[in-house]
Amino acid sequence: MKFTDGLWQLRPGVTALYAAEAYDVQAGPDTITVTAPTAVIRRRGDTLNRPVLSLRLSSPLENVVRVRVEHHAGGGRGFDLVGAEDGQGIVKTDETGGATLTSGALSATIAPGAPWNLSFHADGRPLTSSGHKSIGYFRLAAGAQTDPGPVGNPRTGPSAHLAQQLSLGVGEVVYGLGERFGPLVKNGQTVEIWNADGGTSSEQAYKNVPFYLTNRGYGVFVDHPGHVSYEVGSEAVQRVQFSVTGESLEYLVIYGPSPKQILERYTALTGRPARLPAWSYGLWLSTSFTTDYDERTVTSFIDGMAERDLPLSVFHFDCFWMREFHWCDFQWDPRVFPDPEGMLARLHDKGLRVCVWINPYIAQRSPLFDEAAERGFLLRRPDGSVWQWDLWQAGMGLVDFTHPGAVEWFQSKLRVLLDQGVDTFKTDFGERIPLDVVYADGSAPERMHNLYTQLYNQAVFEVLEERRGRGEAVLFARSATAGGQRMPVHWGGDTGSTYESMAETLRGGLSLAFSGFSFWSHDIGGFEGTPDPGVFKRWVAFGLMSSHSRLHGSSSYRVPWAFDEEAVEVTRLFTKLKLRLMPYLYQAGIEAHETGTPVLRPMAMEFPGDRNAAHLDTQYLLGPDLLVAPVFTPDGTVELYLPAGTWTNYLTGERVEGGRWRTERHGFTSMPIYVREGAVLPVGGRDDRPDYDYLDGLTLLVYPGPDGETTVTVTDPATGVPARFTVTRSGGEVSVSSSVVSGWTYESA
Repeated sequence: MKFTDGLWQLRPGVTALYAAEAYDVQAGPDTITVTAPTAVIRRRGDTLNRPVLSLRLSSPLENVVRVRVEHHAGGGRGFDLVGAEDGQGIVKTDETGGATLTSGALSATIAPGAPWNLSFHADGRPLTSSGHKSIGYFRLAAGAQTDPGPVGNPRTGPSAHLAQQLSLGVGEVVYGLGERFGPLVKNGQTVEIWNADGGTSSEQAYKNVPFYLTNRGYGVFVDHPGHVSYEVGSEAVQRVQFSVTGESLEYLVIYGPSPKQILERYTALTGRPARLPAWSYGLWLSTSFTTDYDERTVTSFIDGMAERDLPLSVFHFDCFWMREFHWCDFQWDPRVFPDPEGMLARLHDKGLRVCVWINPYIAQRSPLFDEAAERGFLLRRPDGSVWQWDLWQAGMGLVDFTHPGAVEWFQSKLRVLLDQGVDTFKTDFGERIPLDVVYADGSAPERMHNLYTQLYNQAVFEVLEERRGRGEAVLFARSATAGGQRMPVHWGGDTGSTYESMAETLRGGLSLAFSGFSFWSHDIGGFEGTPDPGVFKRWVAFGLMSSHSRLHGSSSYRVPWAFDEEAVEVTRLFTKLKLRLMPYLYQAGIEAHETGTPVLRPMAMEFPGDRNAAHLDTQYLLGPDLLVAPVFTPDGTVELYLPAGTWTNYLTGERVEGGRWRTERHGFTSMPIYVREGAVLPVGGRDDRPDYDYLDGLTLLVYPGPDGETTVTVTDPATGVPARFTVTRSGGEVSVSSSVVSGWTYESA
């Protein structure tokens, strides 16, 4: 939200009070408390009728500094910071009356007096700072000429806001803030942290995360689950501004210095992703959304995949597995699925897992509506009536996940489906959450808007872990906010079916990766409309070079033979390629679980010192060693950048020197996939399923690299036992040692 009219003035209807000086600095052993009057205090009388802002600095984790700013004390719930433990910092004062809080290599220094100055520095260099007129308390009159905010959160009357501005250095670029479909670099953008069901072609997003990081070696997380408005070098071009409604603002500065280290600490605070089952990495096939289907149709698709040698791991039933106007009643539509238990058993006999679609809404026609309403399990309006509307499902209400009884009730419906043979759930929706409601636990509706989806997905994930066990639970979720990465997988939402839609989908995934999310998928072929065969084939290659891969559409099927015979060939090629790469991909997933480093990695994350990589949003690394550049053009032309070093084309074996841009042209059975210099790529012995014994028939492909040792880990998905291999290069010779005595081999690639 923009409060100012250029450098000198405020917007009409806006009044502002800024922290003018550090008047009183109180140093404790691990905290600093600061009184910051909104004018410089020159005489005793200046302390009267003068609002002040209070700041408290502390450290909840090494290399993290928390700053809490208050006008009036209070404030609502923040995020669940599972890794926070206060008291990590050490405070020292200086002879000027200032104080420094140091946590690990990160320090925050309050300079006494005027002008106001709070600076952050690490390893002897400045990171960012809060200077003159950077902390503001704003009051907006009715009709103030500021941005009204996101749709669904209109500012209808007078309001108060707290804003913090942090400096941006020359050449500093900003990443993150959740799933965003515009440019990867956020400089110059206004970003509203407010979950919305807006597709992938607008400024709205399903997954909004109030966390960004920069190429200066630090990140900033705003611990506010409601609406956070960002001006990223857009209102004050030398600063990032973030603002919230209310009387308090809390943020955490997180030092890296590398992007991976920043994410490691951020996910230590907000939670690491769960370890995912190997079967989930295989190809998922969906009924699509509004298409006609019954068991016969489903079986024809599955048998058609098998007949064409197209390995399939998961079959997904979208919304109409339930009867129309009943979503959700968690009951199979008996007109088309009269024997769900038998059908699920037959699908399992074919070696498949089964996913079904759900959402957190209960339609009025559902037999569960009255039950939930009577027991107080649905959100209510302030007058006590059940909140309802007709958008999506007629007369639907929303489950109140702050009510423990409602959570258990919702979970009990899922347990029935799991007992029938369902393996996992697609947790759709959760974005359009109203403000004119009352929650059972008294939560503020504005703060619950983004957080609602967290409680929804958590309720489902808990049941899966309860019934399937840890390491076997997996969701296919659309909406999220900070901490949502704990319950993967997330997919990119409703896209178009064009090359442009492919590109915006990738931008969303890269931005999400910079926001702490490690596993990601998208609708292969696009969701809305029907792609032409060329788009479908290019998207198949892109989709199968993602951590998770699903064929899904809206009004048309996504079976490959619906497009052309070459689409079948392309699907077979890239599905089998992915399955052979499972020892590598599964290990990348374990790394994500242990460190928070995502499987899909933006170039700027993996090569933070390379200025050519800073703005790249058309290519990525899949795991640590595979560079992938999807094809976004009808004629197969691709412009890609290879960082310094020798790269090897995985499909052809061609060696290419990096540090330069390349233009290539690819047929549908090819795409740029390059292996990094010095990589040792573990390749499995099977290409028919993702969950197999990775050591049986394992080949270590040793790529050119400097002399030295490289350690590679391959983990058996059945036992979880890792096997480690040490590859030694010396004078052009390669040797490999391991405690595993058989079942594997190596070769120079």
